[in-house]
Formats: sequence, C-alpha cells, structure tokens
Amino acid sequence: MRILAVETSTLAGGAALLDGERLLGEYTLNIRVTHSERLMAAVDRLLQDCGWDLAALEGITVATGPGSFTGLRIGVSAVKGLALALGIPVAAVPTLDALAATLPFAAHPVCPVLDAKKGEVYACLYHWDGTAMVRDWEYLALTPEALSQRLSGPVIFLGDAPATLRGLLEARLGDNARFAPAGRRLPSPASVGALGHALLLAGRTVDAAALTPLYLRPSEAELRRRRALLVH
Repeated sequence: MRILAVETSTLAGGAALLDGERLLGEYTLNIRVTHSERLMAAVDRLLQDCGWDLAALEGITVATGPGSFTGLRIGVSAVKGLALALGIPVAAVPTLDALAATLPFAAHPVCPVLDAKKGEVYACLYHWDGTAMVRDWEYLALTPEALSQRLSGPVIFLGDAPATLRGLLEARLGDNARFAPAGRRLPSPASVGALGHALLLAGRTVDAAALTPLYLRPSEAELRRRRALLVH
C-alpha cells in the first residue's frame, strides 16, 4: 500500500512516503516556518523524488495530536482535502503514540512529553509488551510538577518538552530520568506512517470529512469565546 504520512503536531514536522512497510522518503524541518508554508511543498518534493504522483497514493495517515493547535489544524485540513479529492482512506494516529513508537524494545517505560503552553505539558506513559508500545495512561494535559509526581523508577523521556523540564525531572527521579538522544526526541512522519499503515491494513480508518484533531483542552480562541458568552 502506497501511503502518505503527515506530522504537524509541533514546530518540527513534515511528511513521509511509504510503500507498505518500506520507508521511501521522509522530509522534516525544525525551524520557525509555519506548516502552511512548507507542508504541501514537502509532499510535492517527496512525490517527485520517489517518482509518484498523487494518483499513486492508496492511503493517508496523519498525526492528530495533542500538540500545536495551529499545526494540527493545518495538517488535518490538508489530509482531509487530499483524501476527499483522491477518494482514499485515512488513518488517524495520536501524536504521543507515534512518539513512543520511535523507541520500541525499550527496557524501561517511555514517556513522551510535549509543550502544551500555559504552564502545562501533554504526556502519556508506555511500555513494550513484546510486540508494540502499549499505553498505560490516558492522554493527559497537566503541569510538569503533576507529571513528575506520577512517575517513579527508570523512565525514558522524549518529545519537545523534556529539554526544558530536565532539571525538574532529574530532581524528582535522579538517575532514573533518562532522555532520548536528540535525533529520536521529536515526532517523526515515518513513525506516523508505520502506525497508520497497520491501522489501514486492519480497516481502522476514519471518515475524512469527520477527521478532527485531538486537542485535550480548549484552544485560546474557544476560551475567549466562552468568556465572552459569560460576560454577555
């Protein structure tokens, strides 16, 4: 199955092309350029380099969050448009699942942590069960202090938040706080593609028209709207 994978959950993001389990190409960029400026250019470049056109695609998979509200909206909107235009299925992959899947076979629990702004992080905890990374918690939006209090024993951290939280995590866990290397720390379009490929093969698809991001909490715009309604 020829698959396009899209990841726009954080500042780092991009796209990947897979032919079944084979990764043909991946484009990622970790700079302050909005995904609206670079996503479709990345997709076009990947298709050109792999000798495919859009009509060759048989499925699309996308990271649905949690993560950046703006980035997720851009990624989900692009995937919805492509899927509806091409008439191909879509698989939705939670961003934290895709992050954890970049560290299979881990001997210790893996905790992806993403910056949620406003003094909070998005996080979850996973373990390797012999075949896949299995989620131990619900997806959470919580303060770094609350996260640290939920953890004990050796834990491997990855995501865009651990670098800024390193002191707090080390104070709580000491040498049991382990940090993934920089090259394995951020969301990967290829990982989204691998998980999405399994979902597509299993028929666990979503209606492209109904595809929505996983936000975990209201956006700032929604909070302003609610406050305005309360005032009036």
